Amino acid sequence: MTMHQTIPAAAAPALARATRAQFMAEDDKAMLRAARELTRGLGEARPAIYWSDMLLSAGLGYAGIATAILAEGLPLRLAAGLVAALALYRALMFIHELTHIHRDALPGFRTAWNLIVGIPLLTPSFMYEGVHVIHHKRTQYGTVEDPEYLPLALMKPWSLPLFVIVALLAPLALLVRFAVLVPLGALIPPLRRLTWERFSALAINPAFRRRAPEGELAARVRWQEAGASLWAWALIASIFALGWQPLAIALVILSLSALLNQLRTLVAHLWENEGEAMTVTAQFLDSVNVPPPGIAAEIWAPVGLRYHALHHLMPSMPYHDLPEAHRRLTRALGPGSTYEGANHPGMLALIARIARSTMGRRG
Repeated sequence: MTMHQTIPAAAAPALARATRAQFMAEDDKAMLRAARELTRGLGEARPAIYWSDMLLSAGLGYAGIATAILAEGLPLRLAAGLVAALALYRALMFIHELTHIHRDALPGFRTAWNLIVGIPLLTPSFMYEGVHVIHHKRTQYGTVEDPEYLPLALMKPWSLPLFVIVALLAPLALLVRFAVLVPLGALIPPLRRLTWERFSALAINPAFRRRAPEGELAARVRWQEAGASLWAWALIASIFALGWQPLAIALVILSLSALLNQLRTLVAHLWENEGEAMTVTAQFLDSVNVPPPGIAAEIWAPVGLRYHALHHLMPSMPYHDLPEAHRRLTRALGPGSTYEGANHPGMLALIARIARSTMGRRG
């Protein structure tokens, strides 16, 4: 079958917007085949883009924190804090890329990211590596075993604001984890096991329990956790040398980054699955693309995360190739295709959709 014949098959159910429920039992194989064929020539991580983007984002973020601490005048400090929060948020989001790029694709990038971003911000890559991959497993996405899935659209209305607001405590919780729980865990094995199982993954599913690390990951955990613990103690010690204000300002800025990430997480999926295993197409349609022309999504969903549904189709696609992949698929598959079913207009519309769903579950 030629590509010309394949594409209309994928676009056949055109007039009604495709939904997750339509594809729970069987994939849209024509769309999946077209996605593979149309994106040939893409998929190679470009070191110059990764390094320059990460370093510029981190540098701008740290400069913003320094300005917020040292500057005179509230308006300048607030502006610097906002820039710092957005830039460090972007730098942090490279943790997502680290879980998907081939181990040999970007020599030294994982180590550099951890030294420049992960450890200083108390979010080393081990907290995502070995965890996020479960979210992409065919039989575990959207089930109780998925660390990154909650059926938020099917929960009570109060669960949405609670889900978002709790993120403000993340920087303080990470400081306690590395400064207190890790050293104590070295002396108290049961606490060490509890810390690893419950507080060592960037997960939103409270039922998730992390298994002990193995192989190369175990070695990375040791040095990353030791480095983050030493840095956490240095931050606490800075209070005695510099006073409490610099650390407080930094924590507030990072809380804003965490809040923005939680809002992004809230609209990364439609959260409509009740625990069933799903086909790849159903997973795709339960996920969200917020494509151009709007530019706001590039701020709140950086490093390719505005194409989150497309990412679930092609998890190993580097973030800088996702816009071109999306253009090719949109152009070829056309309006009304299954692919179009994952495209949404923006954050506010998505929050409103999820909120409307929860409003039917009062009590």
